[in-house]
Amino acid sequence: MKIFETKTAPNPRRVRMFMAEKELLDKAEFIEIDLQKGENLTPEYVARNPMKKVPVMELDDGTCISETMAICRFFEESYPDAPTLLGDTPVEKALIEQWVRWVEFYFFMPTGMCFQHTSGYFKDRMNPIKEWGEDCGQSVSKFMAFLDDHLADKEYICCDRFTAADINAFTTVAFARVVNIRILPEHTSLQAWYDRIKARPSAQA
Repeated sequence: MKIFETKTAPNPRRVRMFMAEKELLDKAEFIEIDLQKGENLTPEYVARNPMKKVPVMELDDGTCISETMAICRFFEESYPDAPTLLGDTPVEKALIEQWVRWVEFYFFMPTGMCFQHTSGYFKDRMNPIKEWGEDCGQSVSKFMAFLDDHLADKEYICCDRFTAADINAFTTVAFARVVNIRILPEHTSLQAWYDRIKARPSAQA
């Protein structure tokens, strides 16, 4: 199988981290896509993913799967003997999905909008609205404070173990640095959690 990605982008990093935790990085060939050059806008790429985003996984039979969590779900279900990251019991699965969605909607998405609307990175193909981007940045900072409170007595975000929720939150904290949003000195619980996740080998994948 092939995975089309932009290695510096946060969504591909989420997939690589997920695969690394399950020791599956050798199952795919990774192909770099240059977003700034618009390689994701070519007819060949759009045929794989009409949303024109990274990553995209292409299976050996030509089936293409987009969206980060859909790709992660494929690996979770296809390799049941690998460590689970999306839950074992109904309660675990529900809690992890809850947190994945919270991180996606209230943390990752505003971080991405802050980047797109304040950096000018995609100004050749979108209409950036600086004020909207700045407002999204404030939402990102508020969610970091929420995470700091939540992690005050926890090593991991949920289920008392490392899960996809930790991967998605960790990569978002790292991504926020590109818009100069960082963990504040007073957010000691969030910083300790971030350092724990950063120390995992998968964080270097």
